[in-house]
Amino acid sequence: MTAPTPRRALLAIALAAATAATVPGGRASAAPGSGPAQPERAPAPAPAAAGAAVDNRFWYAYAHWQAGTHHGTTAVNGTRPGLQIKTPAGRTEYTDPHTGRKSSWEYATWTSPLHHSTVPATEAIASWNARTPAGSWIQTELRVTYPDGTTGPWYVMGRWAAGDGDIRRTSVDGQTDGRTTVWTDTLAVDGPAAAAGVRITHWQLRLTLYRKPGASGGPTVWLAGAMASAVPDRFTVPASAPSGRAHELKVPRYSQEVHTGQYPEYDNGGEAWCSPTSSQMIIEYWGRKPSAASLAWVDPGYADPQVCHAARSTYDAAYKGCGNWPFNAAYAATYRDLAGVVTRLGSLTDLETLVAAGIPAITSQSFLREELTGAGYGTAGHLMTVIGFTAAGDVIANDPNSADNAAVRRVYRRREWENIWLRTKRRNAEGKTVSGSGGVCYLYAPARPTAAQISALRQVGVL
Repeated sequence: MTAPTPRRALLAIALAAATAATVPGGRASAAPGSGPAQPERAPAPAPAAAGAAVDNRFWYAYAHWQAGTHHGTTAVNGTRPGLQIKTPAGRTEYTDPHTGRKSSWEYATWTSPLHHSTVPATEAIASWNARTPAGSWIQTELRVTYPDGTTGPWYVMGRWAAGDGDIRRTSVDGQTDGRTTVWTDTLAVDGPAAAAGVRITHWQLRLTLYRKPGASGGPTVWLAGAMASAVPDRFTVPASAPSGRAHELKVPRYSQEVHTGQYPEYDNGGEAWCSPTSSQMIIEYWGRKPSAASLAWVDPGYADPQVCHAARSTYDAAYKGCGNWPFNAAYAATYRDLAGVVTRLGSLTDLETLVAAGIPAITSQSFLREELTGAGYGTAGHLMTVIGFTAAGDVIANDPNSADNAAVRRVYRRREWENIWLRTKRRNAEGKTVSGSGGVCYLYAPARPTAAQISALRQVGVL
């Protein structure tokens, strides 16, 4: 269970995206070209579902990477297309704020086309999937356009590497222009600005790839983009009708509590590792595991060392926690042919659609002890893995806040779960009004999903 440091509002979900060869069209397509960034043509509006409040846009195909503006980068084709450094655009010095270490790096950048959000949004969260061998890292930035046509600054949404030997993985605090502010991993319209009608109408993403001077390799980015959303404030949400079909996925079970007190330098130890523990469960559901060499640093006396590895690999040195949503999705994508993104879903019907296609999901929720029967605790913010549904529609979840691995599988009442997950407002134990997650979820799946999985991802608005 995690009680994270305050954010503007909890608002993202992870999910898996397909590669170019699998999904050649749809909203995620872009015309090839390498000229100045141009506004994307807004897609012909499909009939929106009532209350539709999320717009996802990800680049991952060869044609996607050819689009936009290149300064030293190049699109690479193959079974998993990506973006790499071709000829460095320049050299810079970076002083790591968490270690004080100053290093020289050469870099190249790619700027996406200007994306028109189908939702006038109040928040945006970036996602990326990349390989960063030793001696390399990447930076992801977002810049938004407001209704009056003006643009905000480039906001750093993450400085990221799979390991921690070159830089410390970090979000960047203190970024604001008086209308929007970055809160760890979420770019949010500020309260007074939102009340005045300020929204995010368009946005661009910029990737900067770094490598040691003179190196011949460097990072490869396979997927990048963002989810923009405008979920209405509400204490309760409409009830969805269960499908009536029981379905349960065989997802490994790991308890964060088994790791209580272990490696307190990573978010105070295992008792706060709900996010990486949930991530590891789904990574292993897809048949991936860290190598023995990557686990060599873990005390051999500790059970499930891969959970310790997941915590170290998702730790955000500025946030001082392992609950940075894009960092978790990026960690999942370091495994062979896995993809992950952060987004939001609109109902338990969406979750049932995914589970039926074989895709489990990690959801974020907060609740009082009495609001979720059988949990036995309350939390200001906690991640669980949804692995199935009973015939009555109740939620089957692997809850990492359990005494041991055997106790992780739980069944929670549908109506209670739906409300604590989808609401944006709730009252805490002191009776104060605080934020709820509003449907945040992580989704991880193969980079080349099956036809049924593609269909499910399209149905829930990810593709």
